[in-house]
Amino acid sequence: MSKTNSKPAFNPETRSAARLAAVQALYEMEISGAEVDPVLIDFMSKRWQVPLEDEDGNEKEMIDPDKSFLAEIVRGVKKNASSIDEMIEGALDKSWTLSRLEVVLRCVLRAGIYELAHCPETPKAVIINEYMDVANAFYTGSEPKMVNGVLDRLAKVLREAD
Repeated sequence: MSKTNSKPAFNPETRSAARLAAVQALYEMEISGAEVDPVLIDFMSKRWQVPLEDEDGNEKEMIDPDKSFLAEIVRGVKKNASSIDEMIEGALDKSWTLSRLEVVLRCVLRAGIYELAHCPETPKAVIINEYMDVANAFYTGSEPKMVNGVLDRLAKVLREAD
């Protein structure tokens, strides 16, 4: 009997959706003090069931995130929070501190750094670009440039071989 590979095919769109959802989940955890599992259960069972509408009131298709990747990022950030936060502090301009960053911005950086440190199969340029896109979903100012700068600085240390 031959075994079939039950692993789903790689889909960059579902991974992008997972990154955005992970930042939202991390934000919820930080704001509410909720634990990982209840937030992930909520995100996976409810959040992606309601159809979205565009500006004209037309239903638009929502991309379902790669749920295992979403869980990996959220759990990984939680498990490695202190070392990730130390990396952020070290990569920030001296006039900034971690606590001075807006919560969403901290969550974007934490998720990006987790991936740089723990997902070597994803090229560093992809990770940096993806989290700049996530930052652009929340900000219209200079925050995406800050995300780029911090992740790029840390990628040079975490991904020397890339």
